[in-house]
Amino acid sequence: MHDLRYIRENPETFDAELGRRGAKAVSARILEIDAARRAAQTAFQEMQERRNTLSREIGKVKKEGGDADALMTEVLGLKEGISGEEASEREHSAALQAILQELPNVAAADVPDGQSEDDNVEVRAVGEKPQIGGEAKEHFELGEALGQMDFDAGAKLSGARFVVLKGGLARMERAIANFMLDTHTEEFGYTEIVPPALVRNETLYGTGQLPKFADDLFHTDNGYWLIPTAEVPLTNLVSDDILREDDLPLRFTAWTPCFRSEAGAAGKDTRGMIRQHQFSKVELVSVTHPDRSDEELERMTNCAEEVLKRLGLAYRVMMLCTGDMGFGARKTYDLEVWLPGQNRYREISSCSNCWDFQGRRMRAKFRPNGGKGTEFVHTLNGSGLAVGRTMIAIIENYQNPDGTIRVPDVLRSYMGGLEKISPMVG
Repeated sequence: MHDLRYIRENPETFDAELGRRGAKAVSARILEIDAARRAAQTAFQEMQERRNTLSREIGKVKKEGGDADALMTEVLGLKEGISGEEASEREHSAALQAILQELPNVAAADVPDGQSEDDNVEVRAVGEKPQIGGEAKEHFELGEALGQMDFDAGAKLSGARFVVLKGGLARMERAIANFMLDTHTEEFGYTEIVPPALVRNETLYGTGQLPKFADDLFHTDNGYWLIPTAEVPLTNLVSDDILREDDLPLRFTAWTPCFRSEAGAAGKDTRGMIRQHQFSKVELVSVTHPDRSDEELERMTNCAEEVLKRLGLAYRVMMLCTGDMGFGARKTYDLEVWLPGQNRYREISSCSNCWDFQGRRMRAKFRPNGGKGTEFVHTLNGSGLAVGRTMIAIIENYQNPDGTIRVPDVLRSYMGGLEKISPMVG
């Protein structure tokens, strides 16, 4: 959500900022509706004051035995006028809300202009790509040959874009998540949360998924939504709150299932686990002071990178262009891990600073130390990492010529000392 005062004071700048995100200029329409709303508000308040004044006069006239009929007639007229102005104010407020809630966040000044992922900018590349003996296979070839990645069983149970993991790969998914959670909580200061996977409309509205992206979500028949990411419940932990400045920053992490309908992904990544309707992810969320959100984005990105480094996976950091950023993001870094089977980098994490965009939608504020009033918090979110995609990267980068998968050193203690995943027996 955007600051109306900023739009009033900087309409041309606001339109230019929206233009960078591919949105049309709307400040003139916003200011027109806002002016009508404020006029109705003023008229309503003036009529109320006049009615209160008349009510006192009526009491005085009656007390003195005079005729108050004319004053009472005016009060009746004011009552109708007040009702009309109240309705007008509600109508214009709703129209204003309808426009503002559909507008994306504006991009930070250092975000590159662009239309698609082709215009993203590489910030750094880290690690050495592995030398695979022979032709590198993709994760689904290796997983199916191991007998531990069953897409047919997933389809039988639920349809396309589902998978059943078994044996060593099932255990590896759990090991990856536990390794990530331990790293983020014990070393990086995140508080582990177990949030609900079902949320209400207003929760998704607060982080910007609703109303614009309803088609990308799964909805139950009794009014709940399945979370597309733990960002949704974690960020909304502070919705409608007024925090103390000393409470900031708040840092949360959670390992949850995530659910996405992939409505716009027809024909993309139809084989394998890259794009599933259900997947698990370790999410990072920060709630910060506005003056420190930029440095928090760098910190969060480094936390996610550290997981990749310890797993020995080559990756690169990309700054997303204006046309490839998410709806609520002001600045985003994508981490892309190297997949030998695909011979390309693929996204494994997005870390975004949303500034006060979500804070306004959630009405989440803090009270500055020694100051008057309140300010909106800044929020950030990032994958720390996507667990399924991390497993894909491990399978492809640690594959052996015989089809077995070496277990990275940092995961072995989470897998009972297992050093290699071999085909299931029986």
